[in-house]
Amino acid sequence: MPKSLHLAVIDVREINAGSDVEPLHWCLLTSHGVAGADDAWRIVEWYKQRWIIEQFFRVLKTQGLKLEDSQIGTADRLLKLVAIAAKAAVITIQLLQARDGRPQSIHIAFNTSEMATLTALNQQYEAKSKRLKNPHPPDSLAWAAWIIGRLGGWDGYPSSRPPGPITFSNGLQYFHALAAGWSLRDVCMP
Repeated sequence: MPKSLHLAVIDVREINAGSDVEPLHWCLLTSHGVAGADDAWRIVEWYKQRWIIEQFFRVLKTQGLKLEDSQIGTADRLLKLVAIAAKAAVITIQLLQARDGRPQSIHIAFNTSEMATLTALNQQYEAKSKRLKNPHPPDSLAWAAWIIGRLGGWDGYPSSRPPGPITFSNGLQYFHALAAGWSLRDVCMP
């Protein structure tokens, strides 16, 4: 370890916050060089990603997939479990980011068979009223997020609080079980 480390301080303050909102104030320390405003804003953008990373680990751990409860004893098997869980956590975060209609293709998270399952589920979860219709185009990840949120326990009404990462994680687990069953719908038993 070095005896000393040169740090830069980036002080970010929100100046146009509403009267009912506490203004944002970040005091960031960085070992990256900050030669001007562009460098400072780049570091602020990096820091803004921290919340996504926190949500990712929240989904992986205690409130989501409970990875820390695994009783796997060997490193190679634990590494495989972490890889599978990380994929599920990433899809959960992608659904979270897409829930408000951010344009992302459904193909980044779901295959053709899963999309057929989503189509069937959408018909079941949409109501006849206009207020409980999936408002997103069927080829978008936001459309899938609406359905997965419903599976996780969200009521689907626009006036309700939007589904969060744990609702999406729960919905995704339920969805995968349903998708496995849906894929067997045409299998004939002798």
